[in-house]
Amino acid sequence: MSVEFDFSQPKDHKTYHILKPLAVLVNRICHPCTYVGKENIPEEGGFIICCNHMSNFDPIVLGSGVKFPVHYMAKEELFENKALGWFLGKLNAFPVIRGKGDMRAVEYAEKIIKKGYVLGIFPEGTRSKEYKPMRGKAGAALIAKQTGADVLPVSIYTEDQYKNGTHLTIRFGKLIKNSEFGFTEEGKSRELKDATHRIMGDITALWEEGHCKK
Repeated sequence: MSVEFDFSQPKDHKTYHILKPLAVLVNRICHPCTYVGKENIPEEGGFIICCNHMSNFDPIVLGSGVKFPVHYMAKEELFENKALGWFLGKLNAFPVIRGKGDMRAVEYAEKIIKKGYVLGIFPEGTRSKEYKPMRGKAGAALIAKQTGADVLPVSIYTEDQYKNGTHLTIRFGKLIKNSEFGFTEEGKSRELKDATHRIMGDITALWEEGHCKK
């Protein structure tokens, strides 16, 4: 990997906790958000949050509604600038090479789960230019299979272009228990595809609920 990052052990950096109140404030100023289903968030860590991806602002929007620090998997390109990469690392993010089966990132994600932290993944792997959920990639399902972690599906919804002032509705769905994926030791070829389809299906169903009706 061309970027510098310590994949030895995940850490919960103080910088994340120090800056979170500021991030929440910025989020309130930039986007009027409605959070729905927060009661579905587990009381303890060690699970995976999967959400559709529309903007670079998504981690702030999502993280503002979760009490846990979230360790986000982010594209390697963001870490190529050493200063930005260092800062993102201090915010608990870590790099992944997209489209190449980056096992070092996958193994690091597994360490995050096993240490009881919360892993944040945008399964589509890139932002949706049409502002609606797209087809997911198998990374989240692979990590869930190898760690036994449950998955919390989340959707970010907007009727307009995602920009400053856009009203967003963030819906937290029912936790998908790992046993519901039907993973087996034999590792049948369709298991990851089916699990990815289930995750994205739940995210899409949440997204299709749209804004809360007043």
